[in-house]
Parts: sequence; structure tokens; C-alpha cells
Amino acid sequence: MNLDRPLTRNVHPDRSPTDLHSYESNGGYQSLRGAIGKSSPTDCLQIIKDSNLRGRGGAGFPTGMKWSFVPMENVSNASNPDGHKYLICNADEMEPGTFKDRLLMECDPHQLIEGMILAAYTLQADVAYIFIRAEYHKATQRLREAIEDSKRKGYLGQNILGSGFDLTMHVHVSAGRYICGEETALISALEGKRANPRAKPPFPQVSGLWGRPTIVNNVETLCNVHHIIEHGADWFQSLGKTKDSGTKLYGVSGRVKNPGCWELPMGTTVREILEEYAGGMEDGYQLRGFLPGGGSTDFLTTEHLDLAMDYDTIGKAGSRMGTGTMIILDDKTCPVGFVKNLIEFFARESCGFCTPCRDGLPWSAQVLGDIESGRGKAEDMDTLARQVQFIGAIGNTHCALAPGAMEPLQSAMKYFPDDFTRHIDGGVCPYCDRENR
Repeated sequence: MNLDRPLTRNVHPDRSPTDLHSYESNGGYQSLRGAIGKSSPTDCLQIIKDSNLRGRGGAGFPTGMKWSFVPMENVSNASNPDGHKYLICNADEMEPGTFKDRLLMECDPHQLIEGMILAAYTLQADVAYIFIRAEYHKATQRLREAIEDSKRKGYLGQNILGSGFDLTMHVHVSAGRYICGEETALISALEGKRANPRAKPPFPQVSGLWGRPTIVNNVETLCNVHHIIEHGADWFQSLGKTKDSGTKLYGVSGRVKNPGCWELPMGTTVREILEEYAGGMEDGYQLRGFLPGGGSTDFLTTEHLDLAMDYDTIGKAGSRMGTGTMIILDDKTCPVGFVKNLIEFFARESCGFCTPCRDGLPWSAQVLGDIESGRGKAEDMDTLARQVQFIGAIGNTHCALAPGAMEPLQSAMKYFPDDFTRHIDGGVCPYCDRENR
């Protein structure tokens, strides 16, 4: 087993997806056998806390701390039939430029299932859901097959491995929309309601799915759990290059020679990811900027290439590491058009609950469209600046979708102001006659 890159140890481009036999032959389900019914849920929770595992879905919140907010009363029994606790895997991977979770689910589905079983055991949750993006047909099929194989082997169902612990696991295919990735909107959708985010408090850890204690974690986060419980917190901490522990699935898309996704130590520099793994820029193109963690993060530029890709370092630079999947802006791609495309996406994906998001994002997209098409006016820049100031402020909207959507816009206006001015002054996109346009 590759202990330096545990998440992708079974991922090989020239091999079929890992089935149950192959997974077990490479150490799979050994962590489950060694922990369930032998280590207490409290002991497992302490290991996760000590490991400093942070959520890999974007926010980077400490996983052990999040789990500790769940009340640890007994789950359902004959006298309390509705006393369920729920674990939900957020596999609704719709962040633009992000494709890391798909890799894990398609290539090694049992890894996610084992991680979820141990997470559920730690939380004493008796029902688990994988809430998956509707377009992920292959991942959905493989997860369902893996769940059935796990049931037949006794890893899921009643009295798992004779431990007395019961767990039912389901795959739920999302009805769509980016907003379903927000954990409370996801819970609403799973209940069969409109996917609107909920006001907090109460937080899902206390009152979530159908009013019961619920934990929602990302695919990559949950895939780490059984490795940590098996090998320990100190091992996990040793994998990272900075104070953030573990490995991370980093991805790169755009005009690079080798776009893709790689498991690397947390804190690997932007330059190493871009130049050594993505192969550098395509011939004839130069780097102007990049979104470090998907479409809802702020641009960084060439001056930030030597920064460590971890949560605090990227945060101090004025952006967010987010999902750790970089989107590259090259010197022949229009920054205004680049951002307009993202804002149009976020405007379509809004749940429409609050005015700044429902009306403000389409308005911003319209203004950017006017600028991009040569109909822009000087006062449009003031309009966009006001939009960024109001919509981009946490607390002015019901959830973080609209503030996230404003991040690429506000940073493009900061780092590439001349591009906006040239559109307005020239009455045409200066990139429109470029080869790639």
C-alpha cells in the first residue's frame, strides 16, 4: 500500500475500477475490521480531531470539531423508532473547474464506502446517503454496485461484522443545480423540497435531515477517514508540508500541457503543481492568472506562484484554496469574457430565494456582457464595483453562493483593470480577433 498517497493508491489509468476483491487484497476494509466494535466511537472521534483533517469541499473546516457538535444519544431502537442520525456524503460536484471527487468515486468506490462506514460508526449514525451529481452516471452505477457487494460481505446492513452496529447506505441522485452543494440546500433537496438554503441556527449537526442530527461531508474528506483511523493522527499530519495535514487532490484545467488531477502533499506550491505536474503552459501561451480553488475563488497571478497551496496561505494572499483545483487564465483569453461566463453560470444556478443573488447576479452578467460585446460605458465599472461591495459581503445574502460568485469578478477588476478599460474605450473586445476566440 502506498502510504504517501493513500487516496489514489488504487487509481491507475491502465486498470479497471477497483472491485471488492481487489480492494480487499490491497488492504481494503482492514481499518473497518480493526476498529468497528473494538475501538469506541469516542476514541475514533479523538483520532480524527488529533489528525487535523480539514474539510476538502472548499471551506476547510476542521472535521473532528464539526463531528463533535453531534449529540451522542442513542440512535433508533424499539422505544425510539424515529431517533435516527444521518451521515450525508456531498458528491454534488458542480463547482466550475472541479473534478477530483469524480476520480475517487469512479476509480475506487469502496474507499468512499469504507470511510463512510467508519464515519457513521464514529457518529453513531444509522443511515447514510451519497448525494451525487446527476451527470455522474458512471460513478453512480459503480457506487451502487459497490454498496451491494459490501452488503453481501457483511460490511453494511444489520450487526456489521458482529459489532452490533447497523448502517443503511443509499445513493441519491441530485435533481441538479449548483446550490444543492450548499449543505442545508442539499438537505432540503434530499427531503424532497426545493433546494433552498436554511437559516442557521439550528445547525445540521443538531437539527438537519428531517430534524435529526446530520453531518454533511465532502467525498475527499470521507475518503481520508479510514486511513487516519488505521494509521493514526501522527501519520496523517506527517504527510503535509505545512501545518495543514494530509494529502490533497490538486487539479489544473486550462491552457496547460497536461491538465489533470494529482494527489500531492498538502502545501505543495502552485509552481510545482503547474510546472511539474501540469507540464507548464501550452506553447505560445503565457500565464496571466489563475483561480486556485474552482470558479468561486479570487484570481491570483504570477507573483503568487511560490505560495503553498494550503488553506491559510492562500487565504492570506486574498483568495481561497477552495477545492484545490486551479483554472488557468492565459494571455490570449479575455478576462472579461472569462468572468462573464462564470457569473452567468452562478446566476443560472441561484435558488432565487434572496434578492441580491436572484437579481444582482443576472444584472452583473448583463453589465459584463455589454462590456464584452463593446457596448460598455465608463459608469459600468462603478456599477460592478457597487455590486461587488454589496453582493460580495457575507451577511447580505442568504447563503455564500453570491459572495462566492463575486470573488472572480472583484479580483479581475483588481488585477486586470486595463482589460475592462480597453473594452469600453475601444468599443470592442480586444481579444476577439485572437486565434482562440
